[in-house]
Amino acid sequence: MELSTLLPWIVLLAYCGVLITVVPRNVSAKQFFGGTSEKGAAPGLWLLVASAAISWIFAKSINNAAGLAATFGVTGGIGYSIYYLSFIVAAVGIWFIRKRGGYSSLSNFLTSKYGSRAAKLFLVTIAIRLFNEVWSNTKVTALYFGSEGSEGYWIAVLAVTIFTVYYSLRGGLRGSILTDSAQMILAAILLIVILIVLGPGLAEQGIPSVDSETTLGGLTFCALAFVQVFSYPFHDPVLTDRAFITEPRTMVKGLVMAGILSGSFILLFSTVGLYSRAFGLEGDPSVIVPATIGLPMLLIFNAIMLTSAGSTLDSTFASSAKLGARDWPDKQDAPDESDTKQGRRLITWIALLGNIPLLAIYIGDAGPAIIAATTISGTMVMGLAPIFLLSFIRRAGKISFHLAFWPGLLFGLLIVVEGLTNSPLLPDWIDIGGGEYADDLGVNLYGLALCTAGYLIGTIFSKEKTFTEQSTV
Repeated sequence: MELSTLLPWIVLLAYCGVLITVVPRNVSAKQFFGGTSEKGAAPGLWLLVASAAISWIFAKSINNAAGLAATFGVTGGIGYSIYYLSFIVAAVGIWFIRKRGGYSSLSNFLTSKYGSRAAKLFLVTIAIRLFNEVWSNTKVTALYFGSEGSEGYWIAVLAVTIFTVYYSLRGGLRGSILTDSAQMILAAILLIVILIVLGPGLAEQGIPSVDSETTLGGLTFCALAFVQVFSYPFHDPVLTDRAFITEPRTMVKGLVMAGILSGSFILLFSTVGLYSRAFGLEGDPSVIVPATIGLPMLLIFNAIMLTSAGSTLDSTFASSAKLGARDWPDKQDAPDESDTKQGRRLITWIALLGNIPLLAIYIGDAGPAIIAATTISGTMVMGLAPIFLLSFIRRAGKISFHLAFWPGLLFGLLIVVEGLTNSPLLPDWIDIGGGEYADDLGVNLYGLALCTAGYLIGTIFSKEKTFTEQSTV
């Protein structure tokens, strides 16, 4: 085996070796689901910051940031980093939910405010999100070990999945949080190295200029990201689960700081896309840029993708365990060993099922369509914005939930079907801005207005609901 082929596997072994020293050997049920220390203490501020930040620097987001910068220039990277304002939206929204109601999770809040059926609909939505997190991250990582469908590719998928499942079964959320801190430090070091290598060349070449039409397309994407941040964070349990493991003031500080840290990371990594555009490189910037520079840079990119994918996968597994063992039955008592066993079974199942979409490559032309059809887009969950951010309205109840949730889902499905069929289903007047995201921006802006109007109309017919003030701050 050639050295260039062997070295990525050495990087993978080194990565596994570092993480295995951090994962706790035995955890209690409270640690497994709540992320507490052995003595029962909640994670500290900086541990929360590192964990929340790296969990959102997932492999696909890094890849997307570079690709958008290569397409739109500076506005592409800025647009993708705008999504990280989600941390601030989540922090503020969940702070009010916890302060006014003392709830232990979003599902607990939804059951109390809107009823158990609303909570179940929400949990199904985020379960699909968790399902997608598995294959999307293992795929991006595996491509550094071989072309899609190759022997190296599939061995990497298995290796990354099995290792992450192994330490997730051992540590649950506590193990995820502890490994996140190591992964955040490693990712930061690797990013600095990448910037040091690419910086001089990009400075000499200059920031790539784009024409007015491309600039408008980039600004349209920026606007789309800003509209979606009001709903986007609430359908990601990897983020919201961490909003309930510390006291509220620490949570707000931690999430705001994590948003700044991870958003800055994404913006800086988009430099890879700018470098690709400046030098006229064709193809995926996250692959073509390191391949152009040489093997050492390719290994660094390999390591940063492993780090980012691993941090998201273990968080996905921990959230899946909590969703099935604690949130779906809406358990409010202290977790016990039976909950832990159930959570571990769910981790194994989500790991197996979550990688099945990768087999779509063997179906032929239908493969990409099947992959796309599994995706719950940011558009589909636009109705979550009023459901959570306007929950202080006392008369909002079950009707308000459904009048906000279902229109957003319908608009999202229309966008997905348009993409699958390549045929317009919505009128041209709905477009706002320019470029490929004009349709999405129009749908999200008008759709969010409609979902919010539906939520408010629902208050006319809903019975009065109240939050009970709690001493949670």
